[in-house]
Amino acid sequence: MPTVDVLEFDDVVIGFGKGGKTLAGVLGRAGRRVAVVEQSEQMYGGTCVNIGCVPTKALVYAAHLGHDGDDAAHYTDSIAQKDALTAKLRAANFTMLDSVDTITVITARAEFVGPKRVRLSAGTDERELTAERFYLNTGSLPAVPDIPGASEGGHVLSPRIHTSTELISESNLPGRLVIVGGGYIAYEFASMYAAFGSEVTVVDRSPIPLKHEDRDVAAAVASALTGDGVRFLQGARVTGVAESGETGVPAHDGALAPALVGVATASGPITIEADAVLLALGRSPATAGLGLDKAGVETDGRGAVVVDERLRTTAPDVWALGDVNGGPQHTYVSLDDHRIVLSQVAGGPERTTADRRTIPTTTFVTPPMSRVGLTEGEARAQADEHGWDVGVASKEVAKIAAMPRPKIVRDPRGLIKLVVDRKTETVLGATLFCVDSQEIVNLVSFAMDHGLPYTALRDRMYTHPSSSEALNEVLGTIV
Repeated sequence: MPTVDVLEFDDVVIGFGKGGKTLAGVLGRAGRRVAVVEQSEQMYGGTCVNIGCVPTKALVYAAHLGHDGDDAAHYTDSIAQKDALTAKLRAANFTMLDSVDTITVITARAEFVGPKRVRLSAGTDERELTAERFYLNTGSLPAVPDIPGASEGGHVLSPRIHTSTELISESNLPGRLVIVGGGYIAYEFASMYAAFGSEVTVVDRSPIPLKHEDRDVAAAVASALTGDGVRFLQGARVTGVAESGETGVPAHDGALAPALVGVATASGPITIEADAVLLALGRSPATAGLGLDKAGVETDGRGAVVVDERLRTTAPDVWALGDVNGGPQHTYVSLDDHRIVLSQVAGGPERTTADRRTIPTTTFVTPPMSRVGLTEGEARAQADEHGWDVGVASKEVAKIAAMPRPKIVRDPRGLIKLVVDRKTETVLGATLFCVDSQEIVNLVSFAMDHGLPYTALRDRMYTHPSSSEALNEVLGTIV
C-alpha cells in the first residue's frame, strides 16, 4: 500500500469562511503554523464573498440602476460586473493569507480519518495533515428537497432548476421566474429579479406572507413587492416540474424549452410556465463527507456540528465556526465566532455565544427590511413572564415628517416599528422597513446591547437629512 505524506501543523482550518480565515490570519501572524483547507479555489474568501452577501447585494444595487437599452442586456452586464467584483475580492482574500509565511492555503477536499488527522484529496493526489487544533468552517449549502421532475437526492434534474448559487451565475435574464419558498432569500431574489424585469411568481406553502413577522410588517413588505410586479401564491406548493419541449411548446428565450411548474393552490391545481425555477428553501450545514464521526465530532438532526457556548465540539481541540455549527447564518456571526474561539486559543477576555444580546438582520428587498430583538407578537407573548408593559411605536415612512431622506431618494415606502417596555423604558425590539434600514438597525442594536432606554434614541440629535432621525418622531408615538 503506498505511503501517504503526512504534514504537521499547529492549527488546521477546514473551510475558507469569514470566521476561519480571520482566525487563521491572527494565528499565522502570531507565528503559529496554520493550514487553511478549501475544496474549491472559487470559494477563497467563503460564501459571503463569492456566492452570498457581496454578489447578491451587488445585483440588488444594479437592478435598481437606470440603464440604456433592454433589461436583458443590463442584466448580463450586471452579472459580468458582479463576477469581476467577486474575482477581485477572492484574489485579495487568498493573498491575505497566502502572503503570511506561516500560513499554507491548500485546495483539496478534507476528510477526517481519525482524531486530529485529516486526509486531503485533490484529483489523484492524497496527503494527510495532523495538528494540535482543528477548526471547522465549511459553511452551509442551499437545501434541495425532492420535487418530482425538479430535484432528487439533493441534486437538480434540469438546467431550468436553480439554487441561489447557480441563478446568480446565469448570464441570461429569465423572462419568467418561479421562486419556491417564502423566506427571506425568496423575498430578496423576488425583489431583485422583478427590478431587473423578470415576471416573478413566489410559491409559498404558508397561508400568510412572512409568517415570522408581525402582520402589519408582513403586509407592508408583501404590498411593496406586489407593487413591483411580484405575484404571490400563498398556501401553495409545487407538485412537480416538467419540460415543455416534449409537448411542442416553443422556448420563451430561444434556448431551453420552458419548464412547466405544477402548483397546488387553495382554489385548485395550476400550471405556470417558467424560464427558471429558483429553489429558495433555506440552507443546510455543509458537513457531508467530512468524516466527523471518525474524529469524535457529533452532529445534530439537521447535520449541524454540535457545539457548546464556547463553540467547542464533542472532540477535544476541535471548534466549529459559522453556519456549520447551526447558529444564525450570517457572516458577521461567523466573524464573532472567531473572537469566541480566539479568546480560548490565544488568551484574552473570555467570550461565549451567551454574550450576544442582539443579532441584527437585514433582508435586502427594496426598501430593505431590518430586524433586531423581538417582534410585537413575541413581546406580548412573553410579557407576563417578564413583567413587561409592552408599548409600541409604529409609523408609515411616508407619514414621518422628520424623515425626508426616503422622499429625496424617491422611495418613501415602508414602516418603522419599535417595541419597548414602558416600565423600564427598555427597547425590546425593532423592525425597520425603509431606506437605509441596514444602517439604522445597528444603532438600535447598539442601544439595546448597552441597556440604553428608548428615550436616548428618541431625544438624541441626528444629522439631517438622514433616515436615523426618524427615531425622534416615531419613538414619540408609543402607545
